[in-house]
Amino acid sequence: MLTKTEIEHYKQALEAERSKLLPELKKKSTPEDFGSDTDHLDEEADETEEFVNDLSIAQSVRERIDEIDTALNRVETGTYGICVRCNREISKVVLDLIPESALCENCKRQEL
Repeated sequence: MLTKTEIEHYKQALEAERSKLLPELKKKSTPEDFGSDTDHLDEEADETEEFVNDLSIAQSVRERIDEIDTALNRVETGTYGICVRCNREISKVVLDLIPESALCENCKRQEL
């Protein structure tokens, strides 16, 4: 079972990661210079492709932030570190690698 000190450590790590990801999400979600100038068609096509790629990255970042928010919610409700599928403890090894993990190692393997 995780101690209060360990939970606080993971909470701080989750909050720090979230703070790092938010500016990246904002940057990737907003086009810099899309269609507002008089570029040649090939330049517009390149900008469009870059924007589509950025949106894909933004979606991945948004999903990671959602996972972090869910983990922070589990900290607040007292269920952090407990597998949402089997209700067993998530190992510190897993939490050290992926502090937002909702699954224990065994359930994660079954998911693959």
